[in-house]
Amino acid sequence: MNIVEPIRDPGKILKIKKLLKQRSTRDYFLFVFGINTGLRISDILKLKVSDIRGRSHLSIREEKTDSNLRLKFNDYLIEEIDEYTKDMKDIDYLFPSSKKDSPITRVRAYQILNGIAKEVGLTEIGTHTLRKTFGYHFYKRTKDIAILQEIFNHNNANDTLRYIGIHQDMLDRYMNDFHL
Repeated sequence: MNIVEPIRDPGKILKIKKLLKQRSTRDYFLFVFGINTGLRISDILKLKVSDIRGRSHLSIREEKTDSNLRLKFNDYLIEEIDEYTKDMKDIDYLFPSSKKDSPITRVRAYQILNGIAKEVGLTEIGTHTLRKTFGYHFYKRTKDIAILQEIFNHNNANDTLRYIGIHQDMLDRYMNDFHL
């Protein structure tokens, strides 16, 4: 089983953003959108411009859980949305494939994220890394596991802490300090 981790280091996040922005606005925005919303990649890829442009909130029905989610965009993300979508039509997919009239696939999203991660020295990266990175930094800033649990639609706080890598951080810290 592949283990997918959040990106814990803010410096690596900035480096990834810089590299992606130089190469592809679509890939840059995919990364920025994912780490600022915490949405699953399956919910991100199906979005169209009309779903987010000119809005302060995103209202969707999550594919995996079949539950409704209403998510507020932060000011930074609203600026990024405005910039990214300024030359796009409302009917366009946010993350269009260059080969056909459809969004990029989950596999392509993985290739983009995994490729850029390797360049900055990260391993254990996948499409869930975006969601986990959001959760990890949200928790580190707020310490509010109950709200994060609600955003992620998890059943209990322990699942959320494990999912975002906080349990692993604690295990690593304890093992580092342990010796006989």
